[in-house]
Amino acid sequence: MITREDVLSAFQFRHATKKFDATKKISEQDFQVILEAGRLSPSSFGFEPWRFVVIQNTQLRDELKTVTWGAQGQLPTASHYVAILCLKDGMRYDSSHVTRMMRDVQHLSPEMMEKKRERFRAFQKENGILDSSRTLFDWAVKQAYIALGNMMTAAALLGIDSCAIEGGNMSAIEKILSEHGLLDSGRYGLGVMVAFGYRINEPSPKTRQSADDVVVWVR
Repeated sequence: MITREDVLSAFQFRHATKKFDATKKISEQDFQVILEAGRLSPSSFGFEPWRFVVIQNTQLRDELKTVTWGAQGQLPTASHYVAILCLKDGMRYDSSHVTRMMRDVQHLSPEMMEKKRERFRAFQKENGILDSSRTLFDWAVKQAYIALGNMMTAAALLGIDSCAIEGGNMSAIEKILSEHGLLDSGRYGLGVMVAFGYRINEPSPKTRQSADDVVVWVR
């Protein structure tokens, strides 16, 4: 079992790595653990609105670099680079994805499926998630960030560096991914990207607000 110190040490170790050592590659076994941390992550109602696209092709990375200003140092040097795609309208309570998840993945009975679907519909309606395709997509992206955080934490526990990346023209990135057959723009949008590898430079000391500034206890 890992200790409390191990957990906190991993969070102290993790930083937004701007450039990786391009000569060092993550082992297949370690990267599978990182992917599993994403796959096993929780999502609202357990409907898993994500897809993890691992981009190792150097030509595609070069193409993405032209429209991803936040990954100028990471795209050429990262051992592994992942685009997390998120469902759009596919996260509606009456979508085929939700039906498939309940029937084929969660193995619910028809009666339980309808009860869960109604509960899901009420949740989406009460919270404005059904207002537009954009609100549905944004809600799905919120789920993807849980997976993102778990993947980055798993990497840190393995001594692997990472950097979450949003900086870029997301529409242009989606267009490139679509042209390469990696994104069905009718179903998916780009939620966030993340690079993994091994640092080439040591980071500056971590700065954070104090616990007293961010933690409120209600006893």
